[in-house]
Amino acid sequence: MSELDEVTAAITDCRRCDRLVEWRERVAGEKRAAYRDWDYWGRPVPGFGDPTARLLIVGLAPAAHGANRTGRMFTGDRSGDWLYSALHRAGFASQPESISRDDGLTLTDVFITAIGRCAPPANKPTSEELALCRPWLEAELDLLDGVQVVVPLGGLAFNQILRIYSDRGVPVPRPRPKFGHGVEVDLGSGGPTIIASYHPSQQNTFTGRLTERMLDEVFERARGMLSRN
Repeated sequence: MSELDEVTAAITDCRRCDRLVEWRERVAGEKRAAYRDWDYWGRPVPGFGDPTARLLIVGLAPAAHGANRTGRMFTGDRSGDWLYSALHRAGFASQPESISRDDGLTLTDVFITAIGRCAPPANKPTSEELALCRPWLEAELDLLDGVQVVVPLGGLAFNQILRIYSDRGVPVPRPRPKFGHGVEVDLGSGGPTIIASYHPSQQNTFTGRLTERMLDEVFERARGMLSRN
């Protein structure tokens, strides 16, 4: 078992946050009518992808009936439909959809993770819960030593990534950059380049705040940076 496999196993056994444990397991037991035949995952969701990845994507937390059901990041919900379609168009994903853990999807040069590992009520983890979850993300970062570009999806992921690198002694620009779609932060020789993106949530995609072209442009920029290195 690799060190990354060991971290994955430890993540799936985590029970640090009572509120999240109760919620994720309740959702897994009650289920949504459309998924009544599913055996819900109902546990923390580890990262997924290429262990030699140079591109890291960081989301917020599993969706109650998405990754909390399927057990794989951004799998089984509308956000994942948008994300994996974009990754497929950019050449990072073997197929444009992600339905289940055994659907044959493979990722090349990209790893997908999140700042929270359990589905939170109302999709809103607390700051305390994210602090307790942070060591799991840091453990993955330690092992994904080839990462050159990080794409955080949403402001919370953007701020958490900058906070982690800052706490690790990587010079982060002052004042700390504000989140915005397409905002780029070069952390120099001590860290990766950050390219911020709006989260492909239904709230953002249904309203047109995030379009397919906007998401494609983020991954085209990331691909271009990796091609130069």
